[in-house]
Amino acid sequence: MKFRPCIDLHNGVVKQIVGSSLSDGYEPQTNFTAENSPAWFAKTYAADKLTGGHVIKLGPGNDDAAHKALAAWPGGLQIGGGITAENAAAWLQSGASKVIVTSWLFTNDEIDDLKLNQLVREIGKENIVIDLSCRIKDGRYHVVTNRWQTFSQTLVNGDTLNEMSHYASEFLIHGVDVEGKQAGIDQPLIEILATHSPIPCVYAGGISSINDLTKMQSIGNGRIDFTIGSALDLFGGSLPYREVVAFCD
Repeated sequence: MKFRPCIDLHNGVVKQIVGSSLSDGYEPQTNFTAENSPAWFAKTYAADKLTGGHVIKLGPGNDDAAHKALAAWPGGLQIGGGITAENAAAWLQSGASKVIVTSWLFTNDEIDDLKLNQLVREIGKENIVIDLSCRIKDGRYHVVTNRWQTFSQTLVNGDTLNEMSHYASEFLIHGVDVEGKQAGIDQPLIEILATHSPIPCVYAGGISSINDLTKMQSIGNGRIDFTIGSALDLFGGSLPYREVVAFCD
C-alpha cells in the first residue's frame, strides 16, 4: 500500500475543497488554501520519492500552475482535470507521468467506447488513469462526472473494473460521499476495489488518522494505494505528513 500525494489546484492555487461543492458560478467549500506554491509541494514529494501522486486542475485557470508543478518533478506526477484525447499527449510531453481522465470519457451519462479507443490510440493504455470517483445512489456506487455533480449510468463493480482495465494502467477513485469531510473511509467501496480491480487502484476519501490507514490496509489486503487531502498537516489538518510517509516505509 503506497501513499500517493496530491496537488489540487483551484484558481491557480493549491487548495483543499469539498469536491462535491464544486460547481460553476459558486465558490466551493474550501478547507485550506496554501501559501506554498505548487512547485514546492512537487519538490517535497520528490524528496520523499512519493511517485504516482497527482496534480488535479479543479476548473479553469490552473494550466500555468500545473505546468510549474510538473516542471518541478518531471515524470513524478500524474495530471488530471480537463484531459481529452486532443491534449493528453501534450501533458505527457510537459512532464506528467500519466494522464487522468473522467468526464470527457462520458457521452449521455455512459462511458463512450469510441473515446476510450481514441485515447488508447493516441497515448497507449500504459499512460492512462481512469477516474471512477463515485457516489451511492439506490444502494449502488455510480460514477459521478462534471465535477461530481452528475450521476452516470456506470457502476463501480466487478464488471466495470474488469472492462475498464483494458483501457488503463490504473484507477483513481474518490469516495465522494466522504471526501473532504475527514469522517472515516468508505469501507464497502474499498472492499469492492480490493476484490475486483485487476490493475492498481488509488483510493481517496475520509482518511483522517493512522488508524484509518491500518484499517484500509486490512480491508484492502494491502492492494489499494491511497491519497490524503484535508486531514494532512500540509493542508492544515492534524495528520502529520511525516507519520504517513513513515507508515508506508
